Amino acid sequence: MSKIIFDSGISLDGFFAGENRGPKNPMGGVSGQIHSWMFNQKAFWEYLGFEGGKEDSADGKYIRETIARTGAFIMGKRMFEEGEASWPNDLYKADVYVLTHEKREPWVQEGTTTFYFINDGIESALSKAKKSAKGKDIRIQGGANTIQQFLNAGLVDEFFIHIAPVFLGNGIRLFDGLDKDKYDLQITEVIPSDLTTHLRYKLTKK
Repeated sequence: MSKIIFDSGISLDGFFAGENRGPKNPMGGVSGQIHSWMFNQKAFWEYLGFEGGKEDSADGKYIRETIARTGAFIMGKRMFEEGEASWPNDLYKADVYVLTHEKREPWVQEGTTTFYFINDGIESALSKAKKSAKGKDIRIQGGANTIQQFLNAGLVDEFFIHIAPVFLGNGIRLFDGLDKDKYDLQITEVIPSDLTTHLRYKLTKK
């Protein structure tokens, strides 16, 4: 049965992205600081179809397991716009539903990635993603506002946070504007590594 999940890196002081993010400055220029653990792994580059990475550690095992369990993605327009010009072809290898007010035909890539542009809200995107996922998990890819919408709607079953050992000082926080009384949270897994700490949380609606 599909779970609704998200998987995000944050700084030690809680920031998901830097300020002034946009298509010419994805994630506000902090991706290297937040996601260095991922870029260091052979599993990440194998997924992209390139050679790279220095290690194949517990971080790499986590990457492979997450890829295997994910059957569809949902993201916001801002995240899509930041990656549209630079992402490699067939990055997601699954159907991706983009929340937007823009009416646009599906973008079918070579391989197994198709981007669908959803104009009627998160429930509609989720319904379509469930059909695409075929029993696998649906991953809310981002950005922060999209993740917050799903959390506040009570639609998230589980999430993974990767805490990088850096302070950003400012930027976009992942958990701003949340209904703090929506869920009870339980830590179900902790995976330490040199470049991050992975935390897995189960959410139960109150």
